[in-house]
Amino acid sequence: MAVKRKKSNTGDMIVPCGKEDSNSTEKKSNGKEHLLPSMIKNKEKRSAVHAQLKHQKKLEKRKKAKAREADEKRALEIGEEPPPRKIPRTIENTREFDETICKPDDEELFAGNDGDEFSSILKHESTSKILITTCRFNSTRGPAFISELLSVIPNAHYYKRGTYDLKKIVEYATNKDFTSIIVVHTNRREPDALLVIGLPDGPTAHFKLSKLVLRKDIKNHGNPTSHQPELVLTNFTTRLGHRIGRLIQSLFPQDPNFRGRQVVTFHNQRDFIFFRHHRYIFESKESKQSDSKATKGKDTKDEKSAQEKTVARLQECGPRFTLKLISLQQGTFDTKGGEYEWVHKPEMDTSRRRFFL
Repeated sequence: MAVKRKKSNTGDMIVPCGKEDSNSTEKKSNGKEHLLPSMIKNKEKRSAVHAQLKHQKKLEKRKKAKAREADEKRALEIGEEPPPRKIPRTIENTREFDETICKPDDEELFAGNDGDEFSSILKHESTSKILITTCRFNSTRGPAFISELLSVIPNAHYYKRGTYDLKKIVEYATNKDFTSIIVVHTNRREPDALLVIGLPDGPTAHFKLSKLVLRKDIKNHGNPTSHQPELVLTNFTTRLGHRIGRLIQSLFPQDPNFRGRQVVTFHNQRDFIFFRHHRYIFESKESKQSDSKATKGKDTKDEKSAQEKTVARLQECGPRFTLKLISLQQGTFDTKGGEYEWVHKPEMDTSRRRFFL
């Protein structure tokens, strides 16, 4: 067998020629096959390779989709069940197991609902009455946001904060038969937090407010009416989420007026509560439909007949914002001696698949 001397730091090394050639060809072939755009220094070549890889990936995805559609069509023609579609892995359906997730047959949970702080309002024994105020240092967008909250929440009243302490406001609101207090906190001329206090026995929830969009900034927005809206709460699945959902539910009357076609939605996703305010709009449109009519002794002819069809759509009324729960405190607002049911801490954010609401 032929040999070849190869120089190294320690001296000459005898390497078989055949083995060296095979290794070098394998490295070259692997280098060509697994060439990544990040390994190319030339910017034009790197962008060209990236575009080519992206195009190939798109073609493969389209090819798989066509093959799946063909299999489903073939199964329907034969009369068999189509192959089951794969469920994509998301953060929501791979969330970590939580022992506090509510079950439909949880008797302890429903027994606790009868004796909590919101039972009188949710059982129609009393009517919700909300007091809305601000922090001591108000901003320019704060009053605009409060005026839109007043149009969303029925039986809500605004009181100027002035220099009053929050504990005195709680005492005043309790004597005036208010059921809840909403404090809009602002920072740098922008509302950034909400404090919701249940009266007279609490609890007190502190939310971080972000992504605020007022009604005037929403394209093709609608104007709300004085009708009481329908309330929709989604994805409040844990014990903590159930309690926050009942707190939000106690802010609104429990007898919606469906004639107004208004819907207020609090949608929880990954512990972010998205607020939306819509109204239904029903429109009648003409739809052209081809009807084939067969007559004796004559060929079938397609005749287009115009028919009226009612189409329903949603029109956003605003405002639009996102809430993030910071803490839930027992009783009314008390920063020194109050006991907290739940507090968000930075060490809780170690896993992206761990949710609390």
